[in-house]
Formats: sequence, structure tokens, C-alpha cells
Amino acid sequence: MSFFLGRILDALGSGGDAPAFVRDGRTTTYAEAHELLLRLHGTLLAEGVGEGDLVAVLGGNRPETILGQLAVQLRGASVLLVPESASTPARAEVLGKVTACLAEPGPKPDGVRVIPLRPSEMDTVDEPGELPPSVHTVFASGGTTGSPKLIAHRGIYDGMAHIFRPDPLGPNRVLLVAPLSHLTGNCAVLGALLCGDTVVLHAGFDAGDVLDAIARHRITHLTLTPPRLARVLDHPALSGTDVSSVRRLSLGASPLPARRLSQALAAFGPVVGQGYGLTEAPMIASIAPEEYDGHPERLRSVGRIVPGMEARIDDGEVLVRGLALMEGYHGSPELTGKAFTDGWLRTGDLGRFDADGYLYLLDRADDVIVTGEHGTKVYSTVVEDALVAHPRVRQAAVLGVDGPDGRLVHAVVVAEPGLTADEVRDHVRRVLGGEHFVPASVDFAPTLPLTPIGKIDKAALMPG
Repeated sequence: MSFFLGRILDALGSGGDAPAFVRDGRTTTYAEAHELLLRLHGTLLAEGVGEGDLVAVLGGNRPETILGQLAVQLRGASVLLVPESASTPARAEVLGKVTACLAEPGPKPDGVRVIPLRPSEMDTVDEPGELPPSVHTVFASGGTTGSPKLIAHRGIYDGMAHIFRPDPLGPNRVLLVAPLSHLTGNCAVLGALLCGDTVVLHAGFDAGDVLDAIARHRITHLTLTPPRLARVLDHPALSGTDVSSVRRLSLGASPLPARRLSQALAAFGPVVGQGYGLTEAPMIASIAPEEYDGHPERLRSVGRIVPGMEARIDDGEVLVRGLALMEGYHGSPELTGKAFTDGWLRTGDLGRFDADGYLYLLDRADDVIVTGEHGTKVYSTVVEDALVAHPRVRQAAVLGVDGPDGRLVHAVVVAEPGLTADEVRDHVRRVLGGEHFVPASVDFAPTLPLTPIGKIDKAALMPG
């Protein structure tokens, strides 16, 4: 049977009146969550959901979403999590592959059998019998650049059940702003439940709301993307907010500029660490705050490869294999085959290792800008780091745009008033030296657009 499901059931069943979830001022205890899970399980049993089915769960950041996922998995069925950011065509495409859909109140998807994800309609309480042997979850990409990929995971869940244990210091209070439909948010909540922690659920990200939640709920753990952390660091309420409760602030999804990481360490203390992973391989590398001591160059690193994983560099690209790896692209053996080389997953990230085994990411392979008459490769992250090193620049995004004679480096900068494009170019020239690094054009913006999971949306920044 699934060790993961056994531990989750034990945690929910033994938690009693301890708070499991807090959302919009309402607390759901572990006992209430356990009963809701059993009602959901009973509803799915009555609907005939079982082994071999693929059931979509459409819900926001609310307890019912994660409990609905667990109920489907208790029935031995596979779960499909559809991102809230998915376009209407992309959502319709992936829902065309499912047996049924657990959906919260609202517009119902066409052509799909819908099972309500609503406590008032879940009348049957049913204790699961023998647990299924494994847990299978399929994460759908947003489909912003074509058909959505369906990324299937099975092994990471039992691995989580072995790793996540209650904190000797007592239950933690975990703030979640990432979508539950994304692997980062999904694993964060499941890990918290395994530990008997409290999860404070936010429907989306707002820097002021994050700071308010830290102070109000005495948050101990949270995960942010670098662009979201930048907005927290720049928020005027930060200086007056008590953030001393935070014991771990994890960063992921993209590298953090060194200056910003230094600011975060100054604001929150030695609790800020970084991680590197993909939906296809969620745990690749990590670095703890103490590893920066005496090694300022490591502020630019995503850390060392975690136990159970391996990584190597092939023609500049990071390749990985190990325990925390996807099963494959669901229903797409050809796409799965293209993603692997002799058992190694091609990440699409360019990087290098230092002599101590620390990994430094240079860029996404797709974001490298080939510019100039000699076809010089410019890594966008190198220029972005140089830009953010300017004391008056808060955020920056660098991308390649078409020029009259080929690709050009273009920068979009969030800066304090009065900074000019020429000053920006001169700064990059001083920091990086080569003229090919200097942006041919610079735009200023009040903010940078973010994707629903908190990455900078470079597609939205493309001129024209």
C-alpha cells in the first residue's frame, strides 16, 4: 500500500482540534479536514470513481482542493491538476482526457462529468479500505506556448512521506501563495500536513498581504519566487513588520540576483535558502543560509545537488537523473523519449559547477541571445544580475528582440525615478565590460508582469 497515503490519513485522523488550514479568516481543524476527506471519498465511491480513472481537480487555494486530490488517490485513481493560468483552449484540451472532474462552484467545463467539490453536497462518509499501492498525480503545464504537457509523478510522494517529519520545536505555520495546482504549492501543503503543521492559504500573491500574514499568523515557513521576494523587499510595510517568526524562507523557480539575496538575508536574517527544480524534477539542488558564510560568490549559486539526485553538464546544459524525477509525460511516450538522453533528463537550463560542487545557472537555453556580427552568446541572467546590482534598480528583465541586422539585447527595468537609459547602459558597460552585454534599448516600467506561479512573464514584455 502507499506509505504516503497511510501517513496522511494518520496525520489527519490524529490531529484533533489542531488547525490544519486557515483561509479568509476561517480555520479548518485536522478533525474537520479528516471528515471532509472521508465525505469526498464516499462521494467518489458513489460516483464509481476507481482504479484506471483520470480525474481532474479544479479548485483554487482552498482545503477542498487538496483533500479532493487525496480522495481521488484513495480511490486508486489518478489526479490531473489543471493550472488556473491555463487558457480556455488548453483547459478544454486536457479535460478531454479525463474520466470526471471535481470542481468547485462556478462555471462548469463543457463535455465533462462534473462532481461537486462542495462540502454541503457530500453526504456520505466512507472509510477507505485497503490503500492503493501508489499515488499518481499529473500536472498540466499552462499551454502558453502550445499544447499543454502532462507531467506525471508517482515516486516523489512516498519519498516525501519518509522525509517530512514533525518539527521538534512544535507545529510550524506555513504560508502558501503558490497555486495548489502547481507542484511547488502542492508539495508544500502535503508536506505540512505530514508534519501536523498549519497551512495559511492565500488565493494569490500580494506583497502587503504576505507581510500582514507573517505578523498576524506568526508564519514560520514560506516559499517565494525571486520576483515576488523583490516585491516584498520593496514594500514600504517591511520595515515596520515583525518577521522574527520566520525560520525558513525558501526561494525557487529562478535564480535570485546576489544583491537581492543580500537584502533578504539582512531583512529576514540567516533563514533564506534557495532551491532548484523543475516540475519534471522538483528537487535537484539546494543551498542553506550558513553556506554563504565566507563565500559571497555562492550568493549566485542554487546550491549542491541533493541526495538521491545526480547532475552533469552536457554542452552547457544541465542534465539530471535520480529519485525526484517524473514518471514521464502522461500519454506521450514520444515526448518523454525526447526529454531524456540515456536516462538523463535534459532540463533546458544552462549552467556550470564550481570546484566545490555548487551549481550556477546561466540561463534558459531558449533565452540565450545570439547577437552581433560574430554571433556572440549573451546570457540574459548575466545582464539582469548586472542591472539589479545598480543601487537604483529594483528589478530587471532582459530579452532578445529583432533588430535590422539580427537579434539585439533589450532590457525592461523597474527603477527609482530619474534613472536614464544611458545611465543604465553605462552601468552594464562598467560591470560586464563587453559592449555586446550593453542593452541596445531600455524600457522603464512600474512593475514587471508575473506568471501565476510568480516568474517574470517575458512573453508579455516583448515589444509589439
